Amino acid sequence: MATKRRPLRPNLGNPGNSPSGSNMNFRPGGPDITRSEARGTRPTAAPTSIREILVMGVIHLCKKIIFFNTDLKVALYLGSLFVISVIGDFAPFPKTYFARSDNLFNQYFVKVGWGWTLLFVVPFLVLSAYTITCGDHKRMLRHHFPRIVIATFFWFFWTKLFNIVENSYGRCTTKGFQSKSSCLRAGHLWKGFDISGHAFILIHSSLVLIEEARPIIRWETIKEHIRNECHNRSSAQNSGTNPLRTLNEEQMRSLQFLYKRLTPIIRTLFIGMAALQLLWDIMLVGTMLYYHRMIEKVISGIIAILTWYFTYRFWYPTPGLLPEAPGNGSFSYQREIPTFPFKRPSHLSTGAASSSGSSTSRTNLNGKAATMGVPRDQQMPTFMGMPLFTTPKAASAAANLLLTEQQRRDKEREQQPLES
Repeated sequence: MATKRRPLRPNLGNPGNSPSGSNMNFRPGGPDITRSEARGTRPTAAPTSIREILVMGVIHLCKKIIFFNTDLKVALYLGSLFVISVIGDFAPFPKTYFARSDNLFNQYFVKVGWGWTLLFVVPFLVLSAYTITCGDHKRMLRHHFPRIVIATFFWFFWTKLFNIVENSYGRCTTKGFQSKSSCLRAGHLWKGFDISGHAFILIHSSLVLIEEARPIIRWETIKEHIRNECHNRSSAQNSGTNPLRTLNEEQMRSLQFLYKRLTPIIRTLFIGMAALQLLWDIMLVGTMLYYHRMIEKVISGIIAILTWYFTYRFWYPTPGLLPEAPGNGSFSYQREIPTFPFKRPSHLSTGAASSSGSSTSRTNLNGKAATMGVPRDQQMPTFMGMPLFTTPKAASAAANLLLTEQQRRDKEREQQPLES
């Protein structure tokens, strides 16, 4: 037998038989709601347009391309340099247009490859670092921009050293010429140990592109943090989890303005960086097939990888040393994705039940959330790399709702045989 619902707020409204009296079963709004009664609410996100969905789909695809497991990619670089180069040395491939040194890609892309890399990396680094430092141009120039200067220095140093080695340990095919330049001007050939500058610049540029693009990881969460922090400050709430809680008012205003204005440009540059990185990988395969000997390409690849490891895996992540690693700023927005805090009901679970225990979660160097010791059916559900629940509190509320609904369905099934 159905019973009359108890009013949610019997102490509010007009007395008597007024339709807005004590029988209201909803929480009214307006000026009668005090701040303490409104606590706990969160502003909702603005509706997402079709254009925004398409852009985020392209960004997600680019992340898959550029943030392919970096450690595995490095191993593939070295292995491919050895295997494909050996095949090219002992079983030469048919000569094609790409085997010519004056082909279009070699002349206008590979030989000026570092210039193409700087064309995308410099504005992306400046704009992203300027945003996450809340408009502090001094910190951006001191803590982030030197990474490009260092990368350019290593490019210049190693390529010049390769030329010195070739000139010092080579000889002309015709006697009487002591230098490479005079030998070539006379129309002869210079034979020396020519460490592959092509392989070095392509691998060096690819790894720099990958590392400098890392600020785009979880970039979209900044918008949510701004919205929640503005709400917390307007309602005098102190959130212990929002990474923007330590920013002052001037920094918050700068972050809001810069994020809104610069995000479209940053996304466009990131798409260009992903396309360029894919082009460098394709051009590297052509270099393995047609240019230089195997040992010359392997040595250049090892030098490029060691340079990357020393800078981006040892130097920059070390606390107290400048410059900082990409993505560091006035706040930390690349926090780990929390694991799903409850075991899903059986009708939603995709795997067998397992015992719950303490687990850790971290964001690895390839921009993906890695969970340690957490079954897949207990992890935070994600869509396009973003968590469906933004906070553990929201996830717990959803968990309780699902569990309550499942218990209600179970009770109904148990009561049906008794009634029949």
